[in-house]
Amino acid sequence: MPTSCTTICRRSRISNVCSRSCIEPIPCSCAPDNRRPLTRSTLRGRSAASGVSDRATAPGAATNAERWAIVGLLFVASLINYFDRATISFALPLISRDLHLGPEAKGVLLSAFFWSYALMQIPMGVLADRVNLRWLYGLSFTLWSVSQGLIGLAPGLGALIAFRMLLGVGESIYLPGGSKIVSLLFRPAERGLPCGVFDAGTRTGLVIEGVLVPWMLTRFGWRTSFAVVGFAALLWLIPWFILTPRRFAGRGAARPVARDRSFARSLGTLVTNRNLLGVCLGFFCFDYYWYFLVNWLPDYLVTSRGLTLMRAGLYAALPYFVFGLSEPIGGWIADRLIDAGWSETRARKGLVTVAFLTGLLLIPAARVNTPGAAVGLIIGGCLVGLATGNLLVILQSCAPPDEVGLWTGIYNFVGNVAGILSPLITGALIARTGSYAPPFVLAAVLIAIGPLAFWFIVGELTAVDRESA
Repeated sequence: MPTSCTTICRRSRISNVCSRSCIEPIPCSCAPDNRRPLTRSTLRGRSAASGVSDRATAPGAATNAERWAIVGLLFVASLINYFDRATISFALPLISRDLHLGPEAKGVLLSAFFWSYALMQIPMGVLADRVNLRWLYGLSFTLWSVSQGLIGLAPGLGALIAFRMLLGVGESIYLPGGSKIVSLLFRPAERGLPCGVFDAGTRTGLVIEGVLVPWMLTRFGWRTSFAVVGFAALLWLIPWFILTPRRFAGRGAARPVARDRSFARSLGTLVTNRNLLGVCLGFFCFDYYWYFLVNWLPDYLVTSRGLTLMRAGLYAALPYFVFGLSEPIGGWIADRLIDAGWSETRARKGLVTVAFLTGLLLIPAARVNTPGAAVGLIIGGCLVGLATGNLLVILQSCAPPDEVGLWTGIYNFVGNVAGILSPLITGALIARTGSYAPPFVLAAVLIAIGPLAFWFIVGELTAVDRESA
C-alpha cells in the first residue's frame, strides 16, 4: 500500500475512501477491490478525453479559494434562510394584532413552517446525495424566496400558513445540501471551521434582522416587508450559478441504479443505527432550545418585558450575534485540539458538552427583574452555539461518504420535530400559566441533558463503510 494513501486514509478515518479535498470521494488501493487510485491527473486525463473541462466533471479539483468561495455563498444563503424564516417572529406582534391571534393561534402559525420543513428533510437528504447540487440548491432557494415574498400578499391566516409551509419545502435544502457540500469539499479533520462558518449565517441573519426588520415593519408594515425581503433575495442566484461547477455531485449521483440498495432497506437499517439515534436525540434537544429562542424571544421581550418593537429587535439581536459568532469559533477550537493530538471524539463531544451546559442560564433569565439582566443571561446561554459546527462534523464522521445527505436529512427531520413542538408547547404553557418561566425552564433542561446522548449512545467518531460491512 502506498504510504501517501495510508496516511490519507488514516487521517480521514474512512475505510475504502481517500477523502482528499475533493468533491467526489476517490477510491484508493487500500480498498478491498484493490483498484488503482484515481489521482487528479487521472481525472484531468479522463476529462480531456471526453472533451469536458475539469470544472464540469471534477469539481473536487477546486482550488482552496474556490472551495471557500462556495462556503461563503452557503453562509449568505443560510443568512437569507433564517432572515426569511424568522421575519415572522419579529412581525408576530403586528400580525397577531391585525388578525386577532391569541397565544395558541400564534403557536400554530409559528409551527406551520416546520410541518413541511421537517417532512422534507429525508427526501431532500436523498436528493442531496444523488442530484446535481448546483441545480438542487438553486431551485430550492428560488422556491423559498418566492414563498417569502408571497407571504406579504396573504389575505388571511389560512394563506399565511400555506405560504409558510411552502417556505419550509424550499428551505429544507439548507442543512442536508450545505452539509453534503462541505463533506465533499473538505477532509474530516478540516470540516469544523467550514461547517461553523456556513451555519453561522443563520445567526448572522437574525442579528441583521433584529436591527433592520423592526425598522421596516415600523416604516412600511409587515406585508411590504415580507415582499421586499423575499423577492430581493433572488439576486443571490447570480453568483451561485457563476461560481459553482456545472456538475456538483458526490459518488451517489454517479452510481448505477442497479447497485443502489432499495431506499426502504437502507432507511430501515439507518433507523436502528446506534450512532444516528444518538446524534438525532442530541440534536432534538439542541433544536428545541434554538427554536424556542428564534420563535419566541422577540415576542417575549415585547409582551413580557414591555419593550417597544424597535428596542426588542435590538435586544434580541445581541443573543443571536453571540450564537452566530461562537459557531465558527467552536469548530475552529475543536479542529485545533485535534491538530494538537486530541482524539476527534474527545475534542468534539467535549466541546458540545460544555456548550450545551451554558443553556442552563435560561432558568435564571426568566426570573430576574430587569430586561437587561434577562438579556445578559440569555446571551450567556447562547454560547450553546460553540457546539453547532461540531454537531455537523460528528454526524459527518459517523455517516458513510455517499450518504451524508441522507443522514443529515434524518438528523434534521428529528431536530425539526422539535421545531414543530416548541412553538406549540410554548404557546400552550403561556396560555395556561400566563408566564414565560415554564417554557424557559423546559428549554434549558432539554439542552442540558443533550450531551448524554453523545457520550452514552454515539460511539467513536470514525466513518463507516456499509458496503464492506
